[in-house]
Amino acid sequence: MKILANDGISNSGKTTLENAGFEVITTQVAQEQLENFINNHNIDALLVRSATQVRQELIEACPSLKLVGRGGVGMDNIDVQYAKDQGLHVINTPGASSASVAELVFAHLFSMARFLHQSNREMPLEGDFRFKELKKTYASGTELRGKTIGIIGFGRIGQEVAKIALGLGMNVIANDSTKGEKPVTVKFFNGQALTFSVNVTTLEEVLKKSDFITLHVPASDKHLIGVNEIEQMKNGVGIVNAARGGIIDEVALVNAIETKKVRFAGLDVFENEPKPEIQLLMNPELSLTPHIGAATIEAQDRIGLELANQIIELLK
Repeated sequence: MKILANDGISNSGKTTLENAGFEVITTQVAQEQLENFINNHNIDALLVRSATQVRQELIEACPSLKLVGRGGVGMDNIDVQYAKDQGLHVINTPGASSASVAELVFAHLFSMARFLHQSNREMPLEGDFRFKELKKTYASGTELRGKTIGIIGFGRIGQEVAKIALGLGMNVIANDSTKGEKPVTVKFFNGQALTFSVNVTTLEEVLKKSDFITLHVPASDKHLIGVNEIEQMKNGVGIVNAARGGIIDEVALVNAIETKKVRFAGLDVFENEPKPEIQLLMNPELSLTPHIGAATIEAQDRIGLELANQIIELLK
C-alpha cells in the first residue's frame, strides 16, 4: 500500500509505516497536481497538515483513496463527512500537539508582557546609542503571576494552557459548551501531581474578568471576537490567537490596539494565510508567528507516530 505524506511526516512515523510494509512517499505535490499524482501512483492514503486541501472534488476523482489523515487537530481543510460517506477512513491526531501549542501561547504572553517582541527589534538597531532610553521605554512590563487568564475553548489545548497557567500562579477561568467546575491535573517533573478546579463559565464573564485571553476553538464562518466582544473586555487586555484565522476580527483588533483598549496581541494564525494583512505585520503591538503552534520536534514526532499507528490498525 502507498501513502502520500504531502505535507511531510516525522522520520519515526515514516519508519514505523515502512516497517509495517507501507510505501511512504514524501514528495510535496502542488494542490493542482494532486489528483493526477494520486491516480497515477495508485495512492491508498493521503496525509496532510494545514496546507493541503482535501475537498469533495479531489476525493471524488481519486477512487484509490482509502484513508485521509490530518497531522493535527482541526480538519477544516478536509471535507470530512463526504469522505466518510464514500467509505474513507478519516483520522487526525487531536492530542499530539496540545502541549506545543500551549507553550507557544505563553511564549507570546511572556514576550508581550515584557516587550520582548519590540525590544528584540530595536536593540540590534539602536541599543548602542539609545540604551538608557530603551531601558526606560520597556521598564513597565507586567507579571503573569496573580493575573487572570481566560481560556475560550476548553478542550485538550485549552486544558494544557490551563496547566501552565496554574503552575505560574495564575487564576484560570474558561468558556466552553459545557459549564461548571472542571478538574485539571498538573503533573510535575518528580512524579507529583496536583488537581485544580477550573470554573468553566459564560463567554461574557470570561471577557469581563480576564487580564489575558487566549482562544482555542475550531474554525468558524464568522468572528467569535469582534467589536462587541472587545468592548466587554478589560481595558489593557492581552489577547492570543493560536487556534484558527478568522476567529478574531482583525480590523476590530487593530482598532482596539490603537485606542489602547487592547494593550497587545499575539497571533499565530491569520484570516489571510499565507499573506497576512500589512496592517498586522507592521503593527508594533503585535507579536507574530507564522502558524507554528504544533511545529516542534516533539509534537511532529508524536503526530507521525500517532498517524502511523492508526493507519496500521485500519489498513493492515
